Amino acid sequence: MKKELFAYFMLAICPFLIGDAAGHGLGGDVAPPINFSGANVTVSTSLTPSDLTIGEIDKASMAIRFFNVDTNQTLEKVTYRMEVWRNDNLLARNLYYDLDGNLDIEVRPIYDCDEPKLSKCTTYYGAEHPTAPGALYARTGETLIVKGPLFDKGGLYNIRVDIEGATSPKTLIGETLSYDTFVSVAQKQIFTVQTAMAELDVVVKTYYDEIRDFKYDKNSDAMSFNMPFNWSPDYIEQVAIVHEEIQVPNTFAPYNGEREFVGYVDGVQLDYGVLVFDPFTYEGTNIVHFLVTGKELKRINDILGSEHEEQTTMNFRIVPGSTVSKNTLSFYMVNVDTKEKNGVTMDISWDSSYGSNDDIPFEITFFGPQGEIIPNIRYSYILSEHESNMVISQSSEILAFEGIDTQVLNIPDDKTYRLDILIFGQGVVGLDFDPKYAGIGSAIIEVGTSVGRTQIEATLPEWIKSNAGWWAAGEIDDETFVTAIKYLIN
Repeated sequence: MKKELFAYFMLAICPFLIGDAAGHGLGGDVAPPINFSGANVTVSTSLTPSDLTIGEIDKASMAIRFFNVDTNQTLEKVTYRMEVWRNDNLLARNLYYDLDGNLDIEVRPIYDCDEPKLSKCTTYYGAEHPTAPGALYARTGETLIVKGPLFDKGGLYNIRVDIEGATSPKTLIGETLSYDTFVSVAQKQIFTVQTAMAELDVVVKTYYDEIRDFKYDKNSDAMSFNMPFNWSPDYIEQVAIVHEEIQVPNTFAPYNGEREFVGYVDGVQLDYGVLVFDPFTYEGTNIVHFLVTGKELKRINDILGSEHEEQTTMNFRIVPGSTVSKNTLSFYMVNVDTKEKNGVTMDISWDSSYGSNDDIPFEITFFGPQGEIIPNIRYSYILSEHESNMVISQSSEILAFEGIDTQVLNIPDDKTYRLDILIFGQGVVGLDFDPKYAGIGSAIIEVGTSVGRTQIEATLPEWIKSNAGWWAAGEIDDETFVTAIKYLIN
């Protein structure tokens, strides 16, 4: 049965397995491929540690790889021109040669550069290759090092890579292949807030840019903050994800796992799955992740109109809702070939007030052999009627970025259903993909009858409705109405 199910999965989704990028805002990225001599080739960039946080380490490893997307084969004898940018500031630019196509550079940040052009503070360590003039390479037992104002601040870094030669240090490519990859360096900012009961330290871990204007509302327990952001459609096309974390002590009741949360970006309510609640990663701490995808950013732009595309900030807001009662199923995964447990267990949980014919948000959590959360799990699912095996819905490949994912599924009636989960591995194909957690598992789901739910809704004050009516009727002027709107927003 497992073999047949695995084959069905592979037929259904194998077109999605190659060429998926890690994307903006993570510790690694794969650029879109370019055709070179009949092959689709691209560049990947990755950081070690992947969750690089300012102030926690004094050096990091940056790996750049040039490879064939179709075969996942690394191309050899490559001449790279590597640039590192933060916003519009050039931080580093140098030529490198690598025999096996895997360029590894040790980055050592410095924090005291006073030069207007930051790249003037950067120094490069390595030997010049004898047959690739001007290109540094690592001799046996040596390490390429870049020391400068790189990864000294949190935010998004653009690693630009030009391939100027391949297959031989003397072979120049007729037209330079240029790639843009993006990696994030995290920064923690601590904000002290006065709750109704006590003073509380809240940590915001930003992977994108510095946080400003953090606010806490005692009445609603809502938290909000701003961050610089480019909302232009051309930029959003490049963005895979914007990641922000709010870390709160687990003793703070409004932010515990029994609550439901509603998140907003620039006043637009976010879809299911954008907010991820994590009580597992840090002992004594609950984390709420904002994982705002490029698709979600585009939806926000579409809702708010073309004027919003000119905005230069992003506003995040999270509001704790009512307490919910959850159903939870736990099951283990098995290796398809050996049929032995592969060390991964899973929890599937959902709000018990949902029932048949509801669109139910199912939260799926992946745990490793020691009970730890496994990030960057690549998986897929099939939902089917248990007795007839009739497929109700199925997915292509999904990335559970923080090891926790939410999928909204409709359970048609009160029958018994089976949710089959197939794990392909961890990481990104072509970047850091590891199939060691590959496996399959099944959960039997019965949801019963819906009991109805209380929705968190925004209400519009009557006075603003009246003002809108007077404005539409010409009884108040534009300036008065705009003033009222600004007051409402504040």
